[in-house]
Amino acid sequence: MVDVDTRRANSVAATKETLEDYTLRFAPRSYRKWSPAVVGVSALGGIAYLADFSIGANIGIANGTGNALLGIGIFAVIIMITGFPLAYYAARYNIDLDLITRGSGFGYYGSVVTNLVFASFTFIFFATEGSIMAQGLELGLHIPLWIGYLVSTLIIFPLVIYGMNTLAKLQVWTTPLWLLLMVAPFLFLLVRHPDSVGTFFAYGGKDGAGVSITGALLAAGVCLSLIAQIAEQIDYLRFMPPKTPENSRKWWSWMLLAGPGWVIFGAIKQVLGLFLAVYLIANIPGAQDIANQPVHQFLEIYRDMMPGWLAMTLAVVLVVISQIKINVTNAYSGSLAWTNSFTRVTKTYPGRLVFLGLNLVIALVLMEANMFDFLNDILGFYANCGIAWIVTIATDIAINKYLLKISPKQPEFRRGMLYNVNPVGLVGFGASAVLSIMAFFGLLGETLKPYSPILAVVISFVLTPLMAVATKGKYYLRRTDDGIDLPMFDEYGNPSGETLPCAVTGIEFERPDMIASAVPGPEGEIQYISSLALSTDKSGSHVLPER
Repeated sequence: MVDVDTRRANSVAATKETLEDYTLRFAPRSYRKWSPAVVGVSALGGIAYLADFSIGANIGIANGTGNALLGIGIFAVIIMITGFPLAYYAARYNIDLDLITRGSGFGYYGSVVTNLVFASFTFIFFATEGSIMAQGLELGLHIPLWIGYLVSTLIIFPLVIYGMNTLAKLQVWTTPLWLLLMVAPFLFLLVRHPDSVGTFFAYGGKDGAGVSITGALLAAGVCLSLIAQIAEQIDYLRFMPPKTPENSRKWWSWMLLAGPGWVIFGAIKQVLGLFLAVYLIANIPGAQDIANQPVHQFLEIYRDMMPGWLAMTLAVVLVVISQIKINVTNAYSGSLAWTNSFTRVTKTYPGRLVFLGLNLVIALVLMEANMFDFLNDILGFYANCGIAWIVTIATDIAINKYLLKISPKQPEFRRGMLYNVNPVGLVGFGASAVLSIMAFFGLLGETLKPYSPILAVVISFVLTPLMAVATKGKYYLRRTDDGIDLPMFDEYGNPSGETLPCAVTGIEFERPDMIASAVPGPEGEIQYISSLALSTDKSGSHVLPER
C-alpha cells in the first residue's frame, strides 16, 4: 500500500508541476489559448541573444569577411532544411523535441542521450550570454566580472519558475525596445559612415587569406553549433493553437518564421556582429581585443550618436534586455531537458525547479572559468553533436516517415507504445557524432578537419534511412494499439481535446496523453493512465504487453 501511495504521490506532484510547463508530456489543447502570433513572437524573443554578434565577429576575424559570409550562408541553409520538419511536428502535434525524438528513431530511453546533448547546449549558451551581460555590467556599472556572472545567473531564476505564461509576457513586452536599441546603430552607420560597407567587404581577417572552401567550412562549423536552437524554438511552438481553415495562413506563417525562420535573424545578427567588429578595428585604436564583445560594439556606435553617459546607459540596457530574453529560454529549456531525462530513467520526479537550479549552477561554473575566451573551440566541438542529433531526427521525419514510409507518420512518445531503444536513430546519431568529432580533432587526418560539420550532416543523412531499411522499421513501435477506442485526432488532424480520467492520479487528461492500463479496474473494466503517471510507474505494472 505504501508503494502504491508513493507512486500516486509522485505522479500527482509531477502533474501539479506541469500545469505551467508540461515538462514531461504534450501540451494539451485546454492550455493552448495563445494566438499563433503571440506564440511566434514569444519564440522569436528567445533569439534576442548577442552571442551571434560574437560568433560573427570571431569567425570573420579568424577567416575574413568572404569566408564568414559563405559560412553563415551554409549554416542558414542547413538550419532551414533541418528545422522545418521538426518545427512542423512540434506545432502540429504539440510536443517538444524530446518527445519527437523518442518516436523518430531513438526509442523511449534512447532519446535520453540526445536530451543530455540539448541540456549541454542550454548551459553552454547560458554561460555565453551571461558572460556578455557581465561584461556590460562591468563596463557600465564597474561591477567585477565574478559578481556580474553571479547576478546574471540569479536574476533568471524567478523569471523561469512559472513557465510559458510568464515567458510569453516577458518576450512580447520587451521586444519593441530591444528592436529599437538593436537597429538604430546600424542605420546610423549606414548614413553617417557609408564607407564602412566597403571596408567590411574588403576585410581579410587576421591572416589576410582569401576566400576558400576550408575557411568557409571552418566558419560554418562554428555557426552550426547553434543548430540545437530549434529545440528552444520548439519549446514555444508546442503551444501553437490547433490549425483550422480559419487560422491556417497565420498558423503556417508563424510556424515557419518562428521555427526554421529563426536562422534568418540569427544569420543577420552574425553578419552585423562582424560588420561592427570590422568598423571598430578600422576606426578605433587598440580595438582588436574588444571587437568581438557586443557591449563594446554597441557602446562605440552609441558614443558616436549621443552623449557618453547616455551611450553607456543604452549599451548596458541593451545587453541586459538581450541576455534576459535569451537566458530565460536557456534556463527554461534546460530544466525541461534535465527533468525529462531524470524522470524517465529513475521513474522519480524531483520537480523541475531542482534542475533549473542545476542548469544555472553549471552555467555559473563555466562563466567563472572564463569560457568566453575559448568560445570558438567549445562551439566548434559542440556543433558536431548538435548536427548529428538534429539531422538524424529531420531525416527520419522527412525520409523515413514521408518518403520511405517505414517510420510511423504520426509521432509516438508514450511508454509502452515504443521500444526502449531503436537502433535507427542511435546508430545514425552515434556514428555521425563520433566520426565528426574525430575529424574535428584531426584524428581522421588534417584534410578532413575543417569538414567535420559537413561530415556530421552527411553521415546522419545517409545512415538514418539505411538503418531504417536494414531493420525494416521493426523497432519503432512496440504496439500499434493503445487500447482506447476514442479517435486520437479531430476532423482537422489536430490532437483531440476529449478527456479521460487517469486511474493513478484521478485527474482528467486529454486523449493523446492517455493509454489503457494493463491493470484492470475493480469490476474488471479497462482503466486509463496518463503518459505522465506511466513515466513514474516504477513497477511497470501498468505497461501494456508488447503486441
